[in-house]
Amino acid sequence: MSPEYHPVADVIEQRRSVRQFASDPVDPAIVRELIALACLAPAPHHSRPWRWAYITSDEGRLALADAMGESWLSDLAAEKRSVIEVDRLIAKSRSQITDAPVLIVACLEIDEAKEWPDETRRAAERDMFVQSLGAALQNLLLAAVERDLVGYLKGAPLFCGPAIIEALDLPPAWAPAFLVLLGYPAPGFEPPARGAWDLGEVLIER
Repeated sequence: MSPEYHPVADVIEQRRSVRQFASDPVDPAIVRELIALACLAPAPHHSRPWRWAYITSDEGRLALADAMGESWLSDLAAEKRSVIEVDRLIAKSRSQITDAPVLIVACLEIDEAKEWPDETRRAAERDMFVQSLGAALQNLLLAAVERDLVGYLKGAPLFCGPAIIEALDLPPAWAPAFLVLLGYPAPGFEPPARGAWDLGEVLIER
């Protein structure tokens, strides 16, 4: 007898990283609902380590774009990239931030992590909290699909956390990790088909 699959399997299959949005606004109540569902993720020690900065104002959006752009500009200059390439990359990143209907900075607060005496266990403890944020982000993205939204994640905040904290006046203990960009799909947009792959490449059975 074949197994009975629940709708969640369809939602997981439908989730794609989509960067082309319609200009239609997203109801803030829906965004808050997505964040609430994200917070149902498992977490270590019965903690609640996820923190969210939902950017609702033009001032906040521009402050975030400026902070991330200036930080990346410094990194690109250190890499000795050409001026043309730097301008292109910065402009593309800025347009992504300014054009996405919904911006959420996903942060991590690990005040409830255990203070182990050795570095090995401290690193493992932090990894548990990071994994929890990943689970929360997946909750959010899948819930977005269920509401006909699309989006993607940018890991850039991991590289410029202090600048984002200052720009958005966030609590110092909030460590920015990912930027969530959401919206309704652009008219007529169809994501490319997923490439075929062999489960044996990622699975070992003992």
